[in-house]
Amino acid sequence: MRAGKYSVTELFTEHPQSVGESYSEHMLTSFGFGLRMLFASFACIAHGIFPFLCVTTGSKTITSLHQHMVSHRDKRTQQDSDLTCDSQ
Repeated sequence: MRAGKYSVTELFTEHPQSVGESYSEHMLTSFGFGLRMLFASFACIAHGIFPFLCVTTGSKTITSLHQHMVSHRDKRTQQDSDLTCDSQ
């Protein structure tokens, strides 16, 4: 079955494969990111009402998620570099 220029399977696997993940790995990672962002959004709302609460929660969450995304951007690249030996 094809939907436009992609098969249904490709619709669910093309992007995860492009970052070196299976569909289920990508789904779990995305769920983790989403839950952390949801928690941080509630913390930011609480901070807006009560400025003494969750003072750094939003910014720390953003920094942590960005660092995780950048350091784990493509598992294939990371695995390839782990196998490479430097001769220097």
